[in-house]
Amino acid sequence: MAVTVRPAIKTDAQVIVDLIYDLAVYEKLEEYAVATRQNIEETLFNESPKAFALLAQVNDRIAGMALYFFNYSTFQGKHGIYLEDLFVKPEFRSQKIGLALFKALGQAAKENDCGRIDWSVLDWNQLAIDFYHKLGAKPQSGWTGYRLDGEALAALK
Repeated sequence: MAVTVRPAIKTDAQVIVDLIYDLAVYEKLEEYAVATRQNIEETLFNESPKAFALLAQVNDRIAGMALYFFNYSTFQGKHGIYLEDLFVKPEFRSQKIGLALFKALGQAAKENDCGRIDWSVLDWNQLAIDFYHKLGAKPQSGWTGYRLDGEALAALK
């Protein structure tokens, strides 16, 4: 089994949408997965993209993806990578696809002089938590994530 990881291209937009939806189903959040092919084309494949995707392939079949963007650490004085989504299709799990995607993210971090890779994981997703621990990742404590969206975001004016 040969695993390759490559940057996504515009013609992959629908594949990315499908993977996002599959992830949302896995996380029991499918009602929130409203991204369309057009959204992905316009945001990931414009002249100045703010987000990027890597696709893992096994024998020309898409096995998974990592979707990320760059953030910034004022404490480090460096950019970092924020991993928004990591998803491996069920039939490809336990085949080191996630590891291949993380290695590619690590390479992107090195190429861009990033100081770290951050992400969030649902507290019930023990499969993912165990995988992250095997990588050497450590959970962050003392921080509570917040989100401003919908009407509250619109009200900021």
